[in-house]
Amino acid sequence: MRLSGFVAAAVLAATAASAQPAGPMVAVPGGEVRGEAVGGALVFRAIPYAAPPLADLRWRPPQPVNHWQGVRDATHNGPACLQNSEGWNRASWLHASEDCLTLDVKTASLTGKRPVMVWIHGGSNRSGSSGGPADSDLTQQGVVAVGVQYRLGVLGFLSSPELSAEQGGASGNYALMDQIAALQWVHDNIARFGGDPDNVTIYGESAGSQDVSLLLAAPAAQGLFHKAILESGTPGFGMTFRPLSEAEKLGTELEEKADAKGDLAALRRLSPVALLTLQEQLHDPLAQHGEANWLRITVDGKVLPRAPDLLIAENKPKPVIIGTNKVEFGPGADSIEPTKLATLAETWFGAHAAEAAAAYRAEQAPDPRRAHLEMRIQSDGEFHCPADRLADLLADHGWPVWRYSFDVGENGGFTRHAYEIGWVFERKPLPGGVAMQDYWAALAVSGDPNGKAGRTAARPAWQRWVPVRPRQMGFGQEQSAMEPGKPRAAFCRFTENY
Repeated sequence: MRLSGFVAAAVLAATAASAQPAGPMVAVPGGEVRGEAVGGALVFRAIPYAAPPLADLRWRPPQPVNHWQGVRDATHNGPACLQNSEGWNRASWLHASEDCLTLDVKTASLTGKRPVMVWIHGGSNRSGSSGGPADSDLTQQGVVAVGVQYRLGVLGFLSSPELSAEQGGASGNYALMDQIAALQWVHDNIARFGGDPDNVTIYGESAGSQDVSLLLAAPAAQGLFHKAILESGTPGFGMTFRPLSEAEKLGTELEEKADAKGDLAALRRLSPVALLTLQEQLHDPLAQHGEANWLRITVDGKVLPRAPDLLIAENKPKPVIIGTNKVEFGPGADSIEPTKLATLAETWFGAHAAEAAAAYRAEQAPDPRRAHLEMRIQSDGEFHCPADRLADLLADHGWPVWRYSFDVGENGGFTRHAYEIGWVFERKPLPGGVAMQDYWAALAVSGDPNGKAGRTAARPAWQRWVPVRPRQMGFGQEQSAMEPGKPRAAFCRFTENY
């Protein structure tokens, strides 16, 4: 009797399950994927846009997607790309793999022709994952939201003499190739998700913002997107660009540490654990700090045939938002010891270090949230000054540019690096009632942050950046309003590089 009851219950459960509506299905390169309906939108996770870069495909350009049998379940997050744990990225580290070249899509409907926003995540180009867009409320603004995974660290950026010989004289920047392949996938397939391939905005934060700036430059990316948003990241973060010959030294160093001198096959057989361990032992003496090996840009001769600023100047202008957070990194003690201050100044201001250090010491800083010298030096050298120069470069070559400064922190305290992301992925009001997301969505929809999108409301007019009389939008502790555009100019004059 109990068995009969159990069987009956199982049959009823199976019948109920079969009665549930099937998730949305879309045919893409490789086969069909099935997503799910979530909160009035359709979400597809971990769709492959390239073949897994495993074994002989390690350190090669992304290859076409492999075909799969049946319908692929696209309702679960895919693994992040391989990375070490740095604390903040623990969830990505726990679920990481070399088989990671996937993207997420969130759309209101599979029909229509909506603008597309493609997110490139940050993490020093060595950690993180694409998360946010698939869980955001951006689709309520009338856009299709996409998040992209790309190879990280030594797997995404390594150059070596052997790799260059194998690949026609250039190597490295495989992560940028991944991003371009993902944009090509979006161009070719996003119409199946209700998106418009002729209206694509790329945006990113930190290393993702730097990568967006490099896509502004890369010849192979041109035509695959039409607008861009840069949140706290520019080409090189104030560091000199790295020539291929110099980048190849890191590859030679890896070969030596792996007992694989001149042996690519041996390197490609190395376990992920060994690779990630050896990655921490590599050092570029001109990378400004310990985590910056993969932030210093390699002009590889292929993805970036010339320096990014030269390439940008040659490309067709596109609407761009560029911004920084008032305080990016820190804190440090205001009574910072003289030797440490001198080292910081040398890091960011080179030959002008002594002069810059004296100017920082003499600066009157009535705002207690900017009192710390270490905060000011690093925020200026790595973020504010390069962003001003990039805004000038673009505007001088006819690009429509809007510059912003973000200065909202918890309980009126310091803001911090990446703190603005929450206001981009979720439409919530800043102090004063402005929704930051409205400006981002309006750029994607209309090419102007002052335009309209799905949920935009009245907000302060955002004037374009004009180098001779620059103004920027200040997203502040009490209100959002236009303000003078180069508040750190007295210190930026000490810097020399992007």
